[in-house]
Amino acid sequence: KKTQRRTFVRNAALGAAGVAGLSMTAGFGMLLWPNKTGAFGSELTVNAADVPPVEGEPYRNVQGKFYLVHNEDGLLALYNKCPHLGCAVPWVGPPDSDQAFQCPCHGSMYDYNGVITGGPAPRPMDYMRVTVDGDRVIVDTGDIRQRQDYEPSQAVPFTA
Repeated sequence: KKTQRRTFVRNAALGAAGVAGLSMTAGFGMLLWPNKTGAFGSELTVNAADVPPVEGEPYRNVQGKFYLVHNEDGLLALYNKCPHLGCAVPWVGPPDSDQAFQCPCHGSMYDYNGVITGGPAPRPMDYMRVTVDGDRVIVDTGDIRQRQDYEPSQAVPFTA
């Protein structure tokens, strides 16, 4: 039996529409699937050699999106995202500035412990859970905590 041209064109058009529909559905499904790239969201290890001295320049971990600061109370991992609108907050620190962290987009300023000292941000920088295991410092980048002020209990004691 010979296929008519009209039947062939109809089936080809329906097949093309079906393939396009499946491709769009698969693409949309991929958008909904979580895509974890990099180290952010997991526990990261910081070597003791990278831990800054007390009140020293913070250690920056790009993959984990945090700064590790060492104050008199211990170690504190500050999330480098500004609580105002989510900009990346760089360490500026002395001698360039009296403040330790400054949001370049909207001007929020934070001290060494991430406490807001000026600008539109509604609260201090968020921090991550830190544990010390011997000479290893473990930062859980999946455990981001909000706060209203700095408390010594937020820092984890560390002796090198």
